[in-house]
Amino acid sequence: MQTTTYKLIELFIIFIIIPVSFAIEYAIWVKMFIAVLGFIYILFVLLRVEKNRFKIAPNLSWKHFFKRVAAQLIGIAILTILYMWFVDKENLFVVMLNKPLKWLAFLFLYSFLSVYPQELIYRTFFFQRYKKLFSNESVFIFFNAVLFSLAHIFFRSSLVLFMTFLGGILFALTFKKTKSTLLVSIEHAIYGCWLFTVGMGSMLGFPS
Repeated sequence: MQTTTYKLIELFIIFIIIPVSFAIEYAIWVKMFIAVLGFIYILFVLLRVEKNRFKIAPNLSWKHFFKRVAAQLIGIAILTILYMWFVDKENLFVVMLNKPLKWLAFLFLYSFLSVYPQELIYRTFFFQRYKKLFSNESVFIFFNAVLFSLAHIFFRSSLVLFMTFLGGILFALTFKKTKSTLLVSIEHAIYGCWLFTVGMGSMLGFPS
């Protein structure tokens, strides 16, 4: 088990230095190499150091989870539809209506290739690795959301940073309650897919 100092340095490199560096202009292949290397390191630590076995908990409250997510999704849907209507009306549901096959393909790929790795890093790894470093749970959740928002700094959008911070709070609270990478990934995928569906995908780098 590594020391507290080691973990703090590790946290600083993985969750601050690397995301901020991705906002700087340099070769994309170098960024991809760093991202892949970092992900391999995280998987190694989870499996060999933290002894994570990635088992689905048998006592998950699926009904309560989906009721809560559905209620939150209704609120998100209302706010985002109003935003698109007044700010970017021509792109409201543009991909779903004009390119339905592309829309479906993206929802599938995004959910499995983007959402799950993000939740593995920012919830499963982060909680298991660093939670004991914080004496205040609220501060820990806030810090996790800030770092999750920072991971999107390369989009150079204050709106994206704000939305991902709020998303980070929701996802951190879900993981705190359920300890389930699966459930928090489902929640993340639902909200992300909705943003793409409603027409806000371009600001998050989604294809249009």
